[in-house]
Amino acid sequence: MTFRDANHRRQWFEQRLEPLMDRLYGTALRLTRNPDDAEDIVAEAVVRAWTRLDKLRDPERFDAWLFHILTNTFISEWRRRQSRPRAAADSDTASPDDLDADGFTLFQQLHQPFLLWWGSLEDQFFNSLLQEELQEALDALPDPYRVAIVLVEVQGYTYEEVSGLLGIPLGTVRSRLNRARSLLQKRLWQQAKEVGMAAGHTDKGGQKP
Repeated sequence: MTFRDANHRRQWFEQRLEPLMDRLYGTALRLTRNPDDAEDIVAEAVVRAWTRLDKLRDPERFDAWLFHILTNTFISEWRRRQSRPRAAADSDTASPDDLDADGFTLFQQLHQPFLLWWGSLEDQFFNSLLQEELQEALDALPDPYRVAIVLVEVQGYTYEEVSGLLGIPLGTVRSRLNRARSLLQKRLWQQAKEVGMAAGHTDKGGQKP
């Protein structure tokens, strides 16, 4: 992409960047679980985007291009940290009862006959559970699982793309997604019961219906 002069370049970049800052930070926070780290990732991504702006071929794809840079910025740092020894608890091996990643969506798995809500599943879910609770559920996941599910469910990357981004086999991506979805489902299921959205909650007398 070419610009008339340095001032035109700066104005063009700032006008398109400003509306995206909240989304960039939100995505970085989901990935890092740490406000300071999220700010650092966003700042670094913005610098990288600015220095590479001349390489942007399609201005209409600026948003996607910038989020791709953000993701790569995070992954560079994440992979550096992952090179350190990992605890055994972060094993990528999925247990036999883990959910199948193929064709799975988080809300489809939650949508069981014994749930007590009606209407659009996504609408009912997000209207009833605070966004902070969903973020807490994501934050509770071990790093390898959280990163995988955010990249796929939030960022929209394919399994193959995540495999390439993280430098891990496709089977490991599937395993991490299986485990992440299983753990996330259990946590969200418990939250749903606590707010009376799922069967198994107690009535006013303290007895299960």
